[in-house]
Amino acid sequence: MRPKKLIASIGILCMAAIGVSACSSSNSSTSSKKQEITWMDAAEIPTMDISKATDNTSFNQLNNVMEGLYRLGKDEKIENALATKTQVSQNGKKWVFTLRKSKWSDGSPLTAKDFVYSWRRTVNPATGSQYAYLFEGIKNATAITAGKKPVSSLGVKADGKYKLVVTLDKQIPYFKLLMGFPLFFPQQEKMVKSAGSKYGTASKYLAYNGPFVQSGWSGSNLSWKLKKNKNYWDKKAVKLNTINYSVQKTTSTAYNMYQSNLLDATALDSEQSKHLKENPGYTVRNSASTFYLQYNQAKLKALRNVKLRRAISMAIDRQSLTKILGGGNTAANSLTAKNLAKVDGVDFSSTISDNGYDSYNPTKAKKLFKQALKELGVKNISLTILSDDTDSAKKTTETLQSQLESTLSGLNIKTQNVPFKTRLSRSTAGDFDIVVSAWGADFADPISFDDLFTSNNANNNGKWKNKEYDRLIEASKNTINQKQRWQDLRQAENLLLDQQGVSPLYYQGQAWLVRPTIKGIIYNSAGAKYNFKNAYVEKN
Repeated sequence: MRPKKLIASIGILCMAAIGVSACSSSNSSTSSKKQEITWMDAAEIPTMDISKATDNTSFNQLNNVMEGLYRLGKDEKIENALATKTQVSQNGKKWVFTLRKSKWSDGSPLTAKDFVYSWRRTVNPATGSQYAYLFEGIKNATAITAGKKPVSSLGVKADGKYKLVVTLDKQIPYFKLLMGFPLFFPQQEKMVKSAGSKYGTASKYLAYNGPFVQSGWSGSNLSWKLKKNKNYWDKKAVKLNTINYSVQKTTSTAYNMYQSNLLDATALDSEQSKHLKENPGYTVRNSASTFYLQYNQAKLKALRNVKLRRAISMAIDRQSLTKILGGGNTAANSLTAKNLAKVDGVDFSSTISDNGYDSYNPTKAKKLFKQALKELGVKNISLTILSDDTDSAKKTTETLQSQLESTLSGLNIKTQNVPFKTRLSRSTAGDFDIVVSAWGADFADPISFDDLFTSNNANNNGKWKNKEYDRLIEASKNTINQKQRWQDLRQAENLLLDQQGVSPLYYQGQAWLVRPTIKGIIYNSAGAKYNFKNAYVEKN
């Protein structure tokens, strides 16, 4: 029972770490004089290319070194950033943004043309953006990404230097939220062209326009800095001079660094959370994120069998898994994260039908597994579960391996834990059997999740396909009847889970210790989560 051994081992480490805390200095690693902090991420940066980023780590970086029309404030409040004025036509299909005068980090002016260039680059099929589908609804975007119209026909144009005009094919209910998401930020054409294929692969291959500029990231190293951008239009509001970032994949190491004043924030595992709940700075970061299994149906015939997928899902004890992971993680029975959006005052995720396939039921799981083996004409099945190489990812795969093999006789599970960047590239390439994936909402709407599993979505790594699902998602995008839209989305997600196109595991909630002297950080559960623009170190 490897999970139990693992818990015991971590418990010893944590207690040892807590013992260190009693002897450690109370001095903070933060500096109010220098306005400098040290921060961590659990994963390396895959890319800083706005058009190609797909993950939280990249978007959190981009959200602090770049800026778009809007910036999301506390509780996802939309605040003007480069836009100073927004005019919307009566039918909601024409948006005119007046831009403030601002500069890139090299001192050159930023104009409406930088938005036009950035958006056209992202929807251009030659760029290969997995996120281009989010432009759907902007005039001609879908036809352009399909290679049926030229990129110049996209519904965005510059009217002079400081007016951006956007034309939509249809109303987009969440359009303003999209404009606060890094995918829609401007890009400097000069830098993109001079860097060529290296654009976004290291700090030096970017032009910045946000509160900070990045330095020291080589593309593969695990530490870098964000420094105050002297050319940022609102630099007076930026208090921090430096954010020192490092990647910490082991929570015990990160916690020891926190205690030794080498980090100002650390993510906690389950045992640490139990012991440190009363510690100053303890906080739970709820995120609109769901972890789930994707089954590679394009690669393996066995995983096209719906009974096998249902058996696997029902053999997973999610309550036990989340206890092992600890923090604020909770068992999931929907793809859409909890508390992302409300329908008539009710959380959307709670309206998804409980079909039973996302609940632990070893008896039914065994029965379904036997039926699947018979239909497939085999006596046993061997599969590998792919995930990241962080502590929590390793605990997840080890727990799944233990639960599945102990419940489903004849199912052999291997695990592979690889760096985040590698897991992403292997997922995209279809180089896996089952992969533990995670998705955080880009904005507060279920379509941010449900859009992922349409047949041709680039993030549908397992290649589950269902025509009725595609129809429902498309219908949800083309109705102005909000009640009908919710109904379409609800039916689609119910269908996805009935077929176990993916199997939800847990909703993410991460416990942290954050140095109490650090103030002003804005954390939002959806989209780019961290906003350090107004953060500062309180004077002692």
